[in-house]
Amino acid sequence: MCGIYLTNIPTISDSEVSEKLKSINYRGPDNLGVLKKDSLKLGHLRLSILDLDSRSNQPMKYDDLYITYNGEIYNYKKIKEELQELGYKFNTTSDTEVLLIGYKHWGTELLDKINGMFAFCIYNFNTQKIFCVRDRLGVKPFYYYWENGNLEICSQMRPLATGKKINKEAISIFLDTGYIPSPYSALKNVMKLPPGNFMEIDLNLKTLHVKEYWNLKKVKKTNKSYEDAKNEVHELIKDAVKIRLQSDVPLGSFLSGGIDSAIVSSIASEALDEPLNTFSIGFEDPEYDESKVAEQYAEIIKSNHKTTICSPDDILKLLPKLIEVYDEPFADNSALPSLLISSIAKEHVTVVLSGDGGDESFIGYNYFVWLKNFVWIFNFPKWIRKLASQPTLLKIAGKNSSASLDALNTDSKNDLLIKMFTGFNSIQLERNFNWMKHYQGFKTWSKDLIQKAADLNIKLWLENDSNAKVDRASMAYSLEIRSPFLDYRIIELARTLPINYRYRKGIRKKILRDILSEYIPESVFDQPKRGFSIPLHDWIRTDLKDEIIETLNDEFLNKVPNLNIVKFKEQLNYHLENKQDHTANIWKLFILGKWYKEFNF
Repeated sequence: MCGIYLTNIPTISDSEVSEKLKSINYRGPDNLGVLKKDSLKLGHLRLSILDLDSRSNQPMKYDDLYITYNGEIYNYKKIKEELQELGYKFNTTSDTEVLLIGYKHWGTELLDKINGMFAFCIYNFNTQKIFCVRDRLGVKPFYYYWENGNLEICSQMRPLATGKKINKEAISIFLDTGYIPSPYSALKNVMKLPPGNFMEIDLNLKTLHVKEYWNLKKVKKTNKSYEDAKNEVHELIKDAVKIRLQSDVPLGSFLSGGIDSAIVSSIASEALDEPLNTFSIGFEDPEYDESKVAEQYAEIIKSNHKTTICSPDDILKLLPKLIEVYDEPFADNSALPSLLISSIAKEHVTVVLSGDGGDESFIGYNYFVWLKNFVWIFNFPKWIRKLASQPTLLKIAGKNSSASLDALNTDSKNDLLIKMFTGFNSIQLERNFNWMKHYQGFKTWSKDLIQKAADLNIKLWLENDSNAKVDRASMAYSLEIRSPFLDYRIIELARTLPINYRYRKGIRKKILRDILSEYIPESVFDQPKRGFSIPLHDWIRTDLKDEIIETLNDEFLNKVPNLNIVKFKEQLNYHLENKQDHTANIWKLFILGKWYKEFNF
C-alpha cells in the first residue's frame, strides 16, 4: 500500500513534490521516491509488503516506461509466469514489475487479467503519453487536477489543495450523502477518477480522455440449485481469501461479531500453517458491543485474538486524526472506530483481512428488509399513497417517520432508492440530483427492487463511502487492509444468484450463513446485526455538546452553500433537548465545519 504523485506543472519543484508527499507520509513511510523525466515529475511513498528489498522502490522503470503505483495485484504470480513463458525477464519479486512488463506487452488488455486493488500511472517517455487506472471497485483512491494542459495526480486530495477553491456542488452533495462521490471532489477542478475507469493523457496534444473498462452489467440469473450455488460461492470465497494471504510482512484479520469477517477469518485460519492473528474492539455499552461473540469465534477457529474495550474518550480523541487523514468532508461516523482498530492492529501486523463488501452483494443491510416490507405500497396509485401519507394516518398505522412519509410521496421505485441513499431529511434549501447522472445504471441492470438497491449500494455507497473509509483509516497507521468480498468475481457471481438464495423469510445473507455454519455453529453467530457503530446520538448531547455548539456558529453556517440554516438550527435544538434524533445532519455539519477550519476556507 502506497501513495502516488505525478505532475507536469513546471513551477512545482522536486522539493515541493517531496513536501507534498510528506503531508501524506503515513501512506508509505518505508521510502519516498521522486523522479524527473522530461517535463514530468513522478513521486511515490512506499509501504513495503512484497519484495521488501530497495530494488522494488518506486518510481520504477522498464524499457521506455515509468510507473508509480499504489495497491496489490493478488494474481501477479500467475501473470508473471505467463510473461516469463513469453520470454520476459524479471529483476524483482514485486507485483510492480509485473504491471510494468504486463502493460508493455498487452497494453490496456492487461486490465482484463489483473485482480486486485490498485491505482497507478505509467508514463511512456517515447510517446509522451500517460496511462492511469483505478481498480474496479475504487478500493484505492485517485485524485487529479487538469486545467489548460496542467496535470497533477495524487492518492489523496490534500497535496493538490494549494490555491484551490471549494466546489460548492460537491458540498451540496455531501450535505445529502455524507461523502463526496466520484467524479467529484471537494475542490474545484480536482476530480476523482471513477472506479473501473482508465485515463489517457497526451502531453503533446494536451488531451485527457477517461474510458470505462469494467462495470456492473445486466443481471443474468443462474439456474443452479441452491446447494450448487452455495458450493460455488464457498469455493470462490476460499480462493479470494487465499490469494490475499500473500505477504512478506506479518498478517492478521479483523474479527467482529458479524458473519462476513467470521467467514474470512475461518477460511484464513484453515489456510495458514500458523495461528491467525485476529483483532476486535468492544464497547462498554452492551448495545454496541460484539466483542464477546468475536471471542467465541476466535476460540473455535483457534486464532490469536486481541480484544480492546473502548471508552468514549478513546474514540473521540481520534477526531483530529479523522479530519487530517480523510482530507475531504466525510461523515460516516464508523470512521472513528475504524481508525481505532487500525491503530491497534498495526501494533502487531502490517496486513489485515476484513469482511467489508459482504453486506452489499449478499443482502445484509436493514434497509433491504424495510424495502421488502414497503414495496407493496407501489401497487397503489400515487394519489392513494399521497392520501396515506397524512401524518394522522401514518401515526395510526404506526409508520410515523420521515422515511415512510417521503416514500409514500415518491413517484417511482427508482426515485425511492435514490432518496434512500441520499437521505429523506434534507437540510438544503433546494435539492439537485443532477450529479446522479453518473449513477443511473441501477435502473436497467435488474428489474428486481432489492437487486436495484444492492447495485446502487455498490456503485454509490460502497465505492465512495465504505472503501474511502477503510483506505484512509488503515493508511493513517500504515496498515494494509485486504477485503476478499470486494473481489470482483464474488460481486459478479453474487448478482447472478436469485434473491431468495441471499434473502429468505427475513433471513439476510442466507447463503453466507449456511457457509459459515460449516466453520462455526449457528447458535454462536445467530446474533442481531449491530454494525460498526458508536452511540453518537448521545455523545452529541453530552461529551461533544460544547465542541459542536462552538463549531456550528453563525459565521460558519453562513458559509455553507445551499444550507437551510433555520431548519438546521431547529433540528440541532430538538436533538440537544432530546426531543428528536438528528444525528446524521448534525454530524455532517460538524465534520464540514472542522474541514473548513483545517483547510482555511
